[in-house]
Amino acid sequence: MQSIHVDYNQTTGTITRIEAASPEPWDAVCERFDNDVHRIMDVTDQAGFNALYACYDENNQPVYYLVEEDRTLSKLRHRTQLSKLGHTPS
Repeated sequence: MQSIHVDYNQTTGTITRIEAASPEPWDAVCERFDNDVHRIMDVTDQAGFNALYACYDENNQPVYYLVEEDRTLSKLRHRTQLSKLGHTPS
């Protein structure tokens, strides 16, 4: 799966690609942010990328990436959501 660094304006919901950004493997991005990543939303019309994620740095500041989710990641997300059903937060 590939990802690309973008700017995301939460107020307007606009996604702007960063000119100097080049595609990176999503697993490498997750590792760089110690897997502190959260799926924000589905996206369309983004050249094969279909999800927006926020990755949080050591100062808890979000860095946004468009991700080309494949079937494996989609299944894993679904399985994780199902395993949390019925659990109350501590």
